[in-house]
Amino acid sequence: MARFDLTDAEWAVLEPLLPAQSRRGGQWRDHRQVINGICWVKRTGSPWRDMPERYGPWKTSHERFRRWAADGTWTRLKQQVVALAEADGDIDWDAQADSTVVRAHQHAAGARKGGSPPPIRRPRQGLGRSRGGLTTKVHTMADGRGRSLATRITPGQASDTKQLVPLLDQIAVTRPGGVGRPRKRPDSLTADKAYSSKANRAALRARKIAAVIPERADQKANRTRKGSSGGRPPDFDTSAYTHRNQVERGFGRRKHWRGLATRYDKLIESYEATLDLIEMLDWLRAVPDRTP
Repeated sequence: MARFDLTDAEWAVLEPLLPAQSRRGGQWRDHRQVINGICWVKRTGSPWRDMPERYGPWKTSHERFRRWAADGTWTRLKQQVVALAEADGDIDWDAQADSTVVRAHQHAAGARKGGSPPPIRRPRQGLGRSRGGLTTKVHTMADGRGRSLATRITPGQASDTKQLVPLLDQIAVTRPGGVGRPRKRPDSLTADKAYSSKANRAALRARKIAAVIPERADQKANRTRKGSSGGRPPDFDTSAYTHRNQVERGFGRRKHWRGLATRYDKLIESYEATLDLIEMLDWLRAVPDRTP
């Protein structure tokens, strides 16, 4: 087994969740061999053509990665692994929100169709201009251990505060046994000052989610200037806020994968699939060994 390959315990959990062999067409190459090849490419950031021969033809791994990206298989696999963690009571529902900027490689640019100019096409592919040049921003809602519950991709210059509610809307974790509606509401949400806005606090109150978000200096000054009509300062649990580094640690773990830390994927659906794969493996390591 090579350094980036799935372990036997990880494979025992993942194998029952994979798509079954199609009745049409030829025999599929072994799922484990192909996924290990995909993991090698995404961990090293190497071109597909440089994939070692022990993983089989590089075109097979590339085509399966793209096919499963297009039909949503990677997303479903991640959701199912998260559901297993919930069934084991392993999810910490004191959620945390943050974002990270990813530099886009020159190979990620140029995904245009129909002659549309770059300013129109780039936002659709999650690419934008910021201080770091051509970048993508990854917004994440993580559990209390830094594992992703919901992820969104935007151009690098996008603000964080507008992504909080869409991230909350995206959370849907299947309950144990598949009984009842998926869980969509964390117990609390910790985030930095970038997420401090009236709209975000109102949305959290409406969902009965405790907000652990510090108030910005300009908001404090504005409230003080209004006097009694400015209202009370928002509640803020200083002790709970000290644990906010878990979401940053989660980014650090996942950015060990060079295919995520630098965006090489030209299409946004391919980069989203890369995120789903790496986040799924982050969760997979938390699911207990289910081998007999």
